[in-house]
Parts: sequence; C-alpha cells; structure tokens
Amino acid sequence: MSDVTGAARWLDPSADMASRRNFWLACLIALTAMLVLGNLANDAVLDMKYGWDTRVNCAAVEAYASGLDPYFVKNLKGTKLSYPYLPVTLDVFRPMCAGGLLVDHYKGIFPVLAVLCGLLLPGLGRTRSGARDVALRVLCTLGAFVGFEWVQASGNFAILSGMLTAIALRFLLSPSASGASEDRSFPLRFAGAALLGLVTSFKLVFFPVLAALYFLPLPRSRKLTLIAVAAFSFALPILISRLMYPELFASWQLAMGGKIPDQHLVDLFEINPSLLLAARDLMDHAGLGDSKAATFATYAFAALALVLVPFALSILRVVTSEPAQEGGSLLTRLDRWLMDHPRVAMRITVFAMFALYLSSPRLKEYAFFELALYAAILVVDLPALALAAFLAVGLAFPALISILGTAFEGSFILLIIALTSFWILLLDFRAEPKRLETEGAQS
Repeated sequence: MSDVTGAARWLDPSADMASRRNFWLACLIALTAMLVLGNLANDAVLDMKYGWDTRVNCAAVEAYASGLDPYFVKNLKGTKLSYPYLPVTLDVFRPMCAGGLLVDHYKGIFPVLAVLCGLLLPGLGRTRSGARDVALRVLCTLGAFVGFEWVQASGNFAILSGMLTAIALRFLLSPSASGASEDRSFPLRFAGAALLGLVTSFKLVFFPVLAALYFLPLPRSRKLTLIAVAAFSFALPILISRLMYPELFASWQLAMGGKIPDQHLVDLFEINPSLLLAARDLMDHAGLGDSKAATFATYAFAALALVLVPFALSILRVVTSEPAQEGGSLLTRLDRWLMDHPRVAMRITVFAMFALYLSSPRLKEYAFFELALYAAILVVDLPALALAAFLAVGLAFPALISILGTAFEGSFILLIIALTSFWILLLDFRAEPKRLETEGAQS
C-alpha cells in the first residue's frame, strides 16, 4: 500500500468524525433551544400571579410620588415585600412605572429585553459575529442557569441591570474598541467602566466584579484609571441619595439594617443559593450555626478553594510559562502578557467577572441572569466538546428539571450547576489558554 493511500485511509475517517461531531453538536444545540424555549413557554401558560418584584418597585415609586416613605412596607399597595434600592432610583424608575404599563405588560416586555441583552453582548475581538455566535449568546442569555426564568417569574429589575451590563461590556470589549488605536478606544472603555460601576450600585454585593477590569489589555495606569472611574460611579448613586434624599436615605439604611419592625428584611442571609448560605448550612450541621465568624471563614475558604484560587493559579501558570525579562516583577509580567495577548486578555477579563460574581455572598436566583450574560460571551469560543458540556450542564439540565417541576428555591442546585459550568470553562482555558490568539491569527 502506498503512502498516499495510507494517508487517505487515515484522513477520511477524521473528516467523517468531524462531520459527525458537528452534526451531534448541532442536534444538542437544537435540543437545548427546545428545552429552554419550552420551559419559558411552560411558565407563560401557568395561571399563577407572578411579577411580585415589579409590583413592589412600582408600588414604591407610586408611594414616593404620593409623598409617602416607600421604605415602610405599610405604604406600599398590594405587597408585603420591601423596596431594596437606593432613593435615587425612585426617580430613575418613575418613567418606567408610569401608567402601570410595566406592571401590566412585563411578561411581554422582559423577553424582548433579554433578547436585546444577547444581541448587545460583544464577541472577543472579532470584527464581525456570525449568526451561530449571536444565536448562542441569545440562547445562553435566555436559558443559562434558568436565570432569566427567575427574572421573568419575579419581574425583577435585574433585566435592567442586565441591559446596562451588556452595554458596558460592549464598550469595554467591542471589536471597534480593540481594533482602534488605544487613544481612540479608551473613551469607550472609560464609558463602559463608568456604566459597569453604576450597575453594581444597584446590588452592592457585586462591587468586587469591578476588580476584573485589571485584566484588560491596557497599560497599568489606564487600567487603574478605569477601576477608579468604575468605583466612583459605584459610589455616585450612594452620594446622590445621601445628599439629595437625606430623609429617604436614612429610611433606606433602617430598612437595610432590619430596624423597621414587622416588615420584610432584605438580609445577607436571606435564602439564596450562594456559597455563603451553603457555608451557613454546613456550619448548622456541624453545630456552629450561631457563629458568624465560623460561617464567614468557611464561606471565604469555599470561594477561594472552589473558584478564585484555581482561577488565579491558571492565569499565573500561563503567564509564567513564558521567559521572563530581566528586572520585571510578576505584576509587570502579567501586564505585559495581557497587552501581548489582547483577545485572550479580554476573555480573562470576562472570566474574572464570572468568577467574582459567582463568589458573591448573596446570589439570588434571579441574579443568575447576569451571570448568564458573562457566560454567554465565553461559551461562543469554546471547542465542540467543552461547548457540548456547557450546554448540557448549564442550559439543558436546569431547563429540564424546571419543566419537571423540581423546586430550585431553598436548594443549591443552581449553585452546583454554576460551579460545574465554571470548571468546564476553567479546564478549557487551562488546556488551550492561547486558542483565541491562534484563531485570530488564522482568520
């Protein structure tokens, strides 16, 4: 047998294997889409009174417009839940709640906004996203971790913070910004950092996500400037609320501190599938449930061991794999490596946001919608096997168990799903840390 014949004998099965792999991946994507859309359709036809968060928020706006203090639940019509946002948001939300449009039609408005979130999300350095990439981002936005299902059911305003997050990420990571000269693209990044800071001021516990901006492929001085801008934007609504709404700000502090008797308390330990609550349950089983110090120590250990340290070690592993220049510190080497590998650096930035968000001490079910936005950017560039694993674990499985009626609330199912998805992404990065750079060179 000739060498040519032998080569053809080996090449044909490889091509056939790739064709089969693509076929089964397309089938998995189609099946996942059917489960996600079927789950949302199933919720839509249920005869249940959803949208409690929308009613609370708009009731607070109505109470404020009537001269009442919205942080006292007794002043809110038709609800026993409290209003959690800063006083400045009462004026921001007023146009959206005017005329009862949002309360009456949020079921139709929220899916449109969720699709817009998926469409607004950027690719990682590509000049143009293909239809497959856009479809995957939209599918992940609608279905990952059933986050949007909870936003839709509760009518939570996480849909608005999600929109702002998508816009901020487009400014920070868009191809136009990365492809232009840095002097021309920096204003876009500046706006993105400011907007991301405002988003985190809605839910204060997600503030650490801003630290991920350090992984952008920029000189250190500019990265620190962006972090400072984001931190200022985070603090600005708090300052405005304190200076321009002093009485309401005092009421907000009382409500957040649980000092208004006989009403719902927005508490850090309120039931939610976070690592902090998992640590508290573990301490309860160990007989140390009354010790907050033990609970927080266990939570910190879990966040570091399961998420943050593996992520940091993976970054250090790839940075230190290249020869070091004389006189350069580890931080300097990291800065240089990120600038030398801009597409990979942007992926690391989003991945860091995913990791920090996942480690939050208060991760309510609807908050998984914003986690899904970060994931939607990352999954597009996964190879076939990793993409199939993520779709199965992060989208198909939670949609299926939701359709079957399994209760998520009060359990840690979503946390386990999100942690598994994180490790799928991390193991892929460790296997091929520079794959995006190679793909960019070939395109």
